[in-house]
Amino acid sequence: MRKTLVALLLAAAGTLAHAEALLKDGHPQNYTVVKGDTLWDIAGKFLTLPWKWPEIWHANPQVKNPHLIYPGDTLSLVYVDGKPQLMLNRGSDRGTIKLTPGVRVTPIAEAIPTIPLDKINAFLISNRIVNSQAEFENAPYILAGKNESIVSGVGDTVFARGGFSEADRAYSLVRPGKSYSDPITGEFLGINADDIGSADKQSVDGDIATLILNRSTQEVRLGDRLLPTEERGITSLFQPSEPSLPIDGEILDVPRGVTQIGAMDVVTLNKGERDGVSEGNVLAIFKKGETVRDVVTGEFVKVPDQRSGLLMVFRTYDRLSYALVMHASRQLAIGDKVKNP
Repeated sequence: MRKTLVALLLAAAGTLAHAEALLKDGHPQNYTVVKGDTLWDIAGKFLTLPWKWPEIWHANPQVKNPHLIYPGDTLSLVYVDGKPQLMLNRGSDRGTIKLTPGVRVTPIAEAIPTIPLDKINAFLISNRIVNSQAEFENAPYILAGKNESIVSGVGDTVFARGGFSEADRAYSLVRPGKSYSDPITGEFLGINADDIGSADKQSVDGDIATLILNRSTQEVRLGDRLLPTEERGITSLFQPSEPSLPIDGEILDVPRGVTQIGAMDVVTLNKGERDGVSEGNVLAIFKKGETVRDVVTGEFVKVPDQRSGLLMVFRTYDRLSYALVMHASRQLAIGDKVKNP
């Protein structure tokens, strides 16, 4: 019995020491959220490891939407049973706008995102993964332009053929782009859908739909495919977290076409939902070690990979995912490894 009690005390002491070690030297006791903050920034003010945020976050059930944090809210560091926890005090300066003569009330402030939305919103509009060539081949396609035009632009009416859902009104226009394969196994992982523009469905007659083009990045051509506009993930309100499974992947691509990667760059990873990757997961980046010649033995030897940064996954697909580089201690490149932090 005594041994059991000692073991429990030691375990409790270890848990408290771990929780205390998470706190960053010089951390504030209180912090008032300001416009432009992100959850990642705030986590970094309190923690040495920002992705450990869920371990100290205390969602107060008495606060409406306790997981959402707004400018003007105050976070206070308190200790509960000896463990550090962050408590949320809802700010009074969020304010509301009362719309008359109705009774609707709208918050002025928007909840802070996990990562900078301005770094990913434009990307999310224009990039997506298609899991197979068959998805392209089975998607509706541009059949004709107005007045038999073979190319169209913003404001033009176009006609498309295929299976259109009654529920979907907004469509993205895409062409097959780069195909991705796993660099180790050679397995096909997906296809990048090159963004052409977007359109609103006006009407459907049989399998022919009439659409109005509302955005274009280049000329819309006959045969271009239409996919329902993706909505998920754009709010960026997930919490930073560690993957639930061991991840051993690599940076497969930089969608904007560069080879050298730094902080706030978007990258494509060769791991996705089937591998246990979720939105909000933080992964460590390891610079691939060079192969050098041993001047003593004459052998060629690979030096160890070096930890070089952190990234956060913000959109997942079955076999691929997109992530934002949050920190880089050196220049990164395609082929660098990603693992659990």
